[in-house]
Amino acid sequence: MLEKIKHYQTLALQRAAQLKDVRTVGLMLFVVVVLLVSWSGVKAIETNYRLQKQIAELQQQNAVKQLANENLQLQNAYYNTPQYLELAARQDFGLAAPGETVLIVPRSVAIAHTVTLPQDQAASAATKVPKQSALHRHFQAWIDFFTHHQQ
Repeated sequence: MLEKIKHYQTLALQRAAQLKDVRTVGLMLFVVVVLLVSWSGVKAIETNYRLQKQIAELQQQNAVKQLANENLQLQNAYYNTPQYLELAARQDFGLAAPGETVLIVPRSVAIAHTVTLPQDQAASAATKVPKQSALHRHFQAWIDFFTHHQQ
């Protein structure tokens, strides 16, 4: 047992001597520098990734704003067309094109000639969709899509 303790003491002294050796200290210093450089590189990559993500997000927002701006420009161009001016004159001022006759129908006459549906019939007529299985509705939706059928 005493020999084991002496053996461990000599090993400990050898290790302590190795730690005092210039080569071992230089190697440890080199490992520390490599670790620091690697950590710095990883942090730089992570920062770059985060910034690229922000740039992509801002570019998408910019594209959306640009499309909204173009849409407003198209609306402004439409408001300056003769077709819109004619529609606005007809709707807002009751004007007509040359040769047309404007008929003014009193509200009471217009309402007298309308057909009123009972409340339950009006609701069922508005939402009258035949009961179909989900598979049939899905298949019909694809058929409508490929044949460009509008409901």
